[in-house]
Amino acid sequence: MEVRLQKYLADAGVASRRKSEELITSGWVKVNDKVVKELGTKVNPDKDVIKYKDKVISHKEKLVYYVLNKPVGYISSVTDPRHRKTVVDLIKEKERVFPVGRLDYDSEGLLIITNDGDLTYKLTHPKHHIPKQYIVKVKGHPSEDKISKLRIGVALKEFKTSKCKIRLLKKYNKGSLYEVILFEGKNRQIRKMFDYIGHPVITLKRIAIGEIELEDLKTGEYRKLTREEIKYLKSV
Repeated sequence: MEVRLQKYLADAGVASRRKSEELITSGWVKVNDKVVKELGTKVNPDKDVIKYKDKVISHKEKLVYYVLNKPVGYISSVTDPRHRKTVVDLIKEKERVFPVGRLDYDSEGLLIITNDGDLTYKLTHPKHHIPKQYIVKVKGHPSEDKISKLRIGVALKEFKTSKCKIRLLKKYNKGSLYEVILFEGKNRQIRKMFDYIGHPVITLKRIAIGEIELEDLKTGEYRKLTREEIKYLKSV
């Protein structure tokens, strides 16, 4: 049975489907020892030999699912051209895995790690509005009027944000602590939102994705998802 090359790579745990497309167009993938750069290419896993960086890629690895409490100072990627630490460096398992979505370098908290390409594609697709919960500390004390604008959605330079939930948790002498729940996941969205109203983010931590929670997981540690959690993610 033939499948698209990027789907084959994602299912094998090489990278997410979108990242696999980048690997193909960049010339890192070979089919039967020939470099393939066309995204429409289909392969037959029973007949074709697929290689990434000259290593044969097979589908023999079992699917695995983890929740990681990402520390600050790690990038949400498999590799980094600048040789910074990646979240995959923290996963001490034999399977080749990759992060679902991302948290930026300066943020921390819940990140799902897996080698399930189909699930990754589903969870990162814009049509799936899975709530993501964050605890955010910002500089100063934003007015309720400014926060109301963020709740409704604002037109930033790069994109327009959708409606979200924001709740004040605590005020400090020079800062404020908020709970923020997003139903989308654009690049550095929360940081850009609070920059927009003149109150930069000091710290940002994701504590939940839908029903998946960090609970008491320590920074830098990870755990396996339960069967119920995996079932939930596949059903959303």
